[in-house]
Amino acid sequence: MNIDEAVMLTQDRLAEEGNTMGELLGHFRNSVSRCLVGDAEWERILQCAKLLPITMGALPFGFELPLQLRSPEADFGASLASGTRAAKAFEQRARSNEGDEVAQALTKLFGQMDEEGSALRQIVGRKVMLEYDIGLSSEGDNSCPGMFLRPGERPILGARGQVTDVVDVVDALVSCVGWTLSDAEKKHVERAYLAQPEDTRMDSFGIFPSRSRSIRLAVMGFKSRQELGSYLGDLGWPGQFPRVESVIARFGERVNIVRTGVNIDIREDGVGSTLGLTLIVKQRYTKDSRYWLDGLTDWDPFLQALGHEDIVVPEKLAALADWVSKPTTLFGKSGRFILLRGIHHIKLVISEDQLRQAKAYVFMVLSGAVST
Repeated sequence: MNIDEAVMLTQDRLAEEGNTMGELLGHFRNSVSRCLVGDAEWERILQCAKLLPITMGALPFGFELPLQLRSPEADFGASLASGTRAAKAFEQRARSNEGDEVAQALTKLFGQMDEEGSALRQIVGRKVMLEYDIGLSSEGDNSCPGMFLRPGERPILGARGQVTDVVDVVDALVSCVGWTLSDAEKKHVERAYLAQPEDTRMDSFGIFPSRSRSIRLAVMGFKSRQELGSYLGDLGWPGQFPRVESVIARFGERVNIVRTGVNIDIREDGVGSTLGLTLIVKQRYTKDSRYWLDGLTDWDPFLQALGHEDIVVPEKLAALADWVSKPTTLFGKSGRFILLRGIHHIKLVISEDQLRQAKAYVFMVLSGAVST
């Protein structure tokens, strides 16, 4: 059974378990540390998750955890793919409610993916990731989440002449929420790709319709601080790179950094000053079937290095270290499931030329494709 077949089977099984992701998450309250997600915060996440079909549990879902805050806040993320039961649920919502911005946007995006000969489909496949700003929305608010596409089918690599691929993905993403890509935005996006050195990749594209307008680009694979500094300089990034360099050097003294990645925000007037920094201690490849999976101790060196940073709350870091676990067998009404939990990545956020935030992105994923 291939991965797509396993996802389809799991969605069918989950549909027998309930209706919403809120129902599904309700089973996991005791397995999520209250240090990371407090009870009040958990209820806000459940209110959001009740708007999502339970079949989304067949693809990774999880939390964005701000390790610099003592309050146990978290944002919620989930995934879905065109042509699946989860996608059909949103398409039905779009038909029945023209005011449902999330369903309308996803249906437009899936329409572009499913067109015959779709360039978007050839680059990113069928999957879209959603990120809900729980802390910024009122309880039960259906504000439009952040939406992300990852070029997993045809990787976008530096110095490979793929600027058309980049523009195609960005245009599809912004148009699904009713934006029109401006000439200035297009120029800045093209520049962000054309400045990429060889052996780097455009890892993901994102927009946040409920925030001030920008296009989030994640560029991964920089081999050295010098290479990264040259790239940001070519883009006209307005921050002070020596401050970024000092953060990388500090971590480099504690853990072996294989590559470095950055998140940049493209705006009408150029690149935003806030920079997301991802220090890669294990090389990952999007098309690898085990892309999401880590060994139980793979993150230990980086978490230990992170523990030296003054902004990080020690209790949260300790709870995060316990997140990665062995596959767990669960039993539902429809039979057995396997639950996987892990850390996808940790992002350091530099703003006003200081390290201000450390965010951990953790995931859970269920599989009902279990032999009996």
